[in-house]
Amino acid sequence: MGMTMAQKILAAHSGHAAVVPGQLIECATDLVLCHEITTPAALRMLEERGMNRVFDPSKIVAIPDHSVPAMNIKAAKMYQKLKSWVQEQGIRHFYDVGRGGIAHVVLENSGLLRPGQTLVSGDSHTCNGGALGAFATGVGSTDLAGAIYAGRVWFKVPETMLIRVTGEMQPGVTPKDLVLEVIKRIGADGANYLAMEWAGDTIDRMDMEGRFTLTNMAIEAGGKTGLIAVDDTTRAYLAARGVTPEQYTEYTSDPDAPYKVVIELDASQVEPTVAYPHIPSNGRVAGTDRIPVTHAYVGSCTNGRISDLREVAHILRGRRVADGVQMIVVPATQAIWKQAAQEGLLEVFVEAGASVSYPSCGACLGMHSGVLGPDDVCISSSNRNFVGRMGDPSAQIYLASPATVAASAVAGVISDPREYAAGGPGAAD
Repeated sequence: MGMTMAQKILAAHSGHAAVVPGQLIECATDLVLCHEITTPAALRMLEERGMNRVFDPSKIVAIPDHSVPAMNIKAAKMYQKLKSWVQEQGIRHFYDVGRGGIAHVVLENSGLLRPGQTLVSGDSHTCNGGALGAFATGVGSTDLAGAIYAGRVWFKVPETMLIRVTGEMQPGVTPKDLVLEVIKRIGADGANYLAMEWAGDTIDRMDMEGRFTLTNMAIEAGGKTGLIAVDDTTRAYLAARGVTPEQYTEYTSDPDAPYKVVIELDASQVEPTVAYPHIPSNGRVAGTDRIPVTHAYVGSCTNGRISDLREVAHILRGRRVADGVQMIVVPATQAIWKQAAQEGLLEVFVEAGASVSYPSCGACLGMHSGVLGPDDVCISSSNRNFVGRMGDPSAQIYLASPATVAASAVAGVISDPREYAAGGPGAAD
């Protein structure tokens, strides 16, 4: 019996020639990603036991992103804790406020995370990194502490779900719509502790930014990680960041790999999709219900990349955000913010009546920069719409692609972005 990508990576990092699903292994970690929210709890565990060290300062990546710039004293203290620890331990890779942004997006662009590696973090969306052919996953504070101290963590080898996507996506349909469609089909626990491996000719044609969106949301179906095999698109992306093939290992699943389940998806049949409250699996076709919105949010580690901002600008150019709608656009990193400025995208957003915020997780998890109040209705390009996720528990959160968010902001109601193609309603003369 062959092995999946996930099995091969974990075998290579645990000293085994082969591993099988369900096997418990002690696995070496190539990188540990730390931010200011979950890392302090892990550091306290180590300090209380006199274990205040890191296994390798060159393999820790620290990026404050959830509540920065600090909006209150508590947030400021968490940031101070992370920064002082970085300085004390001589951690080399620190992307401070003003030099970073959302951790997962900063890391994917840094050249530090490479195919065949293992990555852990105290953040559930660490699975984002699997688009590079790495085994990337979130862990709890205790496991994070162990990874920081010893560079090792215990895993149960996951089974794998293969998601084969074929065909051409319709105009107006994006990778966000694909992943929302898959989650709708399998349910919010349909991939519980599975590695979600994406393949097929649709994925082969997809750029890296779209692939990161797919793997980012593995956790929303209960997945342990998301994975996409390395191809020429991956290699070109890494080469642009100074990473050569000699610096990483490519793994692919064997033809007889033991998949637990195989999902077949015809991309040409997928339509713009919106996940209704209060779970990402509650998907419906965008515009099915013309639900009025009070907020429109573009950002997060799922959809705050430059291609996302271009989609939004395409719809907003020559149009205005509807009266009564507060639209917030959050570029995922400082570099993306700068590129958006250079391309004139920020001006488009401001002219349309949207606000542009500092790169951070912000309102995605109800920290700041657009927290929802009682009975607000928000359409968001983020990844979760749980009760209270973005603010008040009575607020309603609808998840969608950046294009759908932009179209809904202009219409004032949840809308199909295909209605706002060139020459569509509200277009400039």
